Amino acid sequence: MHRRQFLASAAALAAVPTSLSPRAQALEKSALTIAVGGKNLLYYLPLTVAESLGYFKHEGLDVTIADFAGGSRALQAVIGGSADVVSGAFEHTLNMQAKGQALRAFVLQGRAPQIVFGINPKTMPGYKSVADLKGKKIGVTAPGSSTNVMANFVLAKAGLKPADVSIIGVGAGSGAVAAMRSGQIDAISNLDPVITLLQRSGDLKVISDTRIVAESDRVFGGPMPAGCLYAPLAFITKNPATTQALANAIVRANKWIQAAGAGEIIKAVPESYLLGDRAVYIDAFLASKGALSPDGTIPEAGAATAVRALQGADATLADVKFDLAAVFTNDFVKKANARYPKG
Repeated sequence: MHRRQFLASAAALAAVPTSLSPRAQALEKSALTIAVGGKNLLYYLPLTVAESLGYFKHEGLDVTIADFAGGSRALQAVIGGSADVVSGAFEHTLNMQAKGQALRAFVLQGRAPQIVFGINPKTMPGYKSVADLKGKKIGVTAPGSSTNVMANFVLAKAGLKPADVSIIGVGAGSGAVAAMRSGQIDAISNLDPVITLLQRSGDLKVISDTRIVAESDRVFGGPMPAGCLYAPLAFITKNPATTQALANAIVRANKWIQAAGAGEIIKAVPESYLLGDRAVYIDAFLASKGALSPDGTIPEAGAATAVRALQGADATLADVKFDLAAVFTNDFVKKANARYPKG
């Protein structure tokens, strides 16, 4: 009887869910909120995959993902205390450092911005150069987001200032598509699947495409880290095991995506992400796959590239002295790759 009771007890312990495992119990904060601006975007595909394939749960995390219209609003959620971590653009860590806020990126989702800047062929049939956009309306996911930074950067290279155009937030889904098709905006800075949908219908003429890593490197003059998980330095310092668990999940998702076929990707994302057309989403995935990070590592030269982009697009940052080493760390990614070498 005693032996049977012992075996039964052992079996019961083996069946305890991951959320109650020793790993989970060691986490400083197992329940947390990640803020993201446009979760449906391929820019954030690793976040969706980590959630849908249960990688967060495997690490003992109970993650709530709060979706906002753009990255700037996701950032505001963390600054305001309603979220713990941001899934957002790397350059926000630098922007906030300039404002006295210490944020740090700790795992990469995208090694190129994947942002495409293009004009509306209906409202600008005689377009010749970016200079023609003076006085025009440009749609971005949300004012202040990475798509806005990209627009400012493209404009600056043509000698235009942000005040020379009207920036309009159009979101990252069907609203952005409708704004272009109806002629509400003359140009757009956005991401997939919105971009591929507009391309296929002839409603977009591409000017700059950073879904292509080589093009991104050329445009920005070096590696430009994009989507990542970042958090207040105080959160990372107080919750190192939790931060490590988040990095583990994203690294696994990054590796799974690189090995996955388009059919597997379709099954891993919600139907609503497809914008009513699976073929468009597959094309968008194939166009963006190369820009997604293979292993979560933030390039050492990436922060310097991001600073150049920000200073080129925003004159108020020209004289700011940034502490580049303070805005990112690869310590968690290194441990995640050692733990999950194959994903």
